[in-house]
Amino acid sequence: MAPIIKVEKLSKRYQIGTRQPYGGSMRDTLGALLRGPLGLSRRNGEINHTEFWALRDINFSVNQGEVVGIIGRNGAGKSTLLKILSRITDPTEGRVELHGRVGSLLEVGTGFHPELSGRENIFLNGSILGMARKEIERDFDEIVAFAEIDRFIDTPVKHYSSGMYVRLAFAVAAHLEPEILIVDEVLAVGDAQFQRKCLGKMGSVAKQGRTVLFVSHSLPAVRNLCERTILLDKGTLQAEGTTSEILHQYFEELEDRSDYDLKTRTDRSGTGELKCVKITCLDAAQNEVPFLCPGENCYFQLDFEAERTGLTNVKVGIGIDDNESNRILTLFSHFTGESFAVNETKGRFICAIPNLDLRPDTYLVSIYLGDEFRALDCVINAAKLEVRDSNFFGTGQLPDKSQGPLLLKHSWRMA
Repeated sequence: MAPIIKVEKLSKRYQIGTRQPYGGSMRDTLGALLRGPLGLSRRNGEINHTEFWALRDINFSVNQGEVVGIIGRNGAGKSTLLKILSRITDPTEGRVELHGRVGSLLEVGTGFHPELSGRENIFLNGSILGMARKEIERDFDEIVAFAEIDRFIDTPVKHYSSGMYVRLAFAVAAHLEPEILIVDEVLAVGDAQFQRKCLGKMGSVAKQGRTVLFVSHSLPAVRNLCERTILLDKGTLQAEGTTSEILHQYFEELEDRSDYDLKTRTDRSGTGELKCVKITCLDAAQNEVPFLCPGENCYFQLDFEAERTGLTNVKVGIGIDDNESNRILTLFSHFTGESFAVNETKGRFICAIPNLDLRPDTYLVSIYLGDEFRALDCVINAAKLEVRDSNFFGTGQLPDKSQGPLLLKHSWRMA
């Protein structure tokens, strides 16, 4: 049987460059630097283009009914690959064969017309997918029920929140029976309950013999959903195989990574107006320490640099994962009702933890800085956290890894 997706020698190149005016003033120079973050050389009004290969010589195939995960760090080329497969952008080199209709969920609002209502966009999207009107009408009620937007179905989607947008977009993509369903990390916009609902739907889609390509930083979701996984790194296909094999390789690479210098990290997302440049662990006396111990008071210090002052309502988050990218703990100022105004170009946020209850192990720390509407800086696996043995219970006994990551003071009695 021929594969339903076949990718051969696929490459995508972008040209990066802007024009520098004659006799550039300080304002012009600064503006050019901001517009061209790679620091391109420009003289006498000419554009010196820099080539950037988002993908290079990618080869793989997917059979009908397979559920394939695509993983890799930010900037690995995952989203570019999916945009080519979804026919949103063309490759520079190579070819793609797709046998069947493709339903894509790549970015909030992709394929929707903002002036049209939710109802009208369902029919528009279905028509783009090649569905007959009767087929769309047959599934219409199920789509609306799944998206949970029945009250707003006749409202123009430009008035939808990002969560409403993504709920409707996923419902359309999954229910109009495309042979190939492509889902990017956009599901992270939805709440946790809706994410679980979407994962369940993708699983049922696969059981019906349809094909799913799934990009996610949630490696547990990839493990649970995908039979096979592709690992991308800096635009190249680094490995493909069973999901367990590829995740094991990916975890080993994360452990071996030496690029924890946040100032030089390029695999980050967000507007860049505010960036975390260093994460430091502090003990109870607020001295920098190389590791923490369970049961102790401690602090996380996040040094930042800002492109501009006057940022308001800034929220700060730290995610702590085990070495298989299972989320263990989230520390987020939004949960505690705290936000900050940034009025200096340099500063630091400090998160105080009265009692660290993590079992001794090595953990991976991700950071998030954002305001009310945007991510300003997000770095996955930004640092390692070492938690070392201590006499937490005063007995010399500690649970092993199979008994869970958390420690909790407790006592027993007979009644």
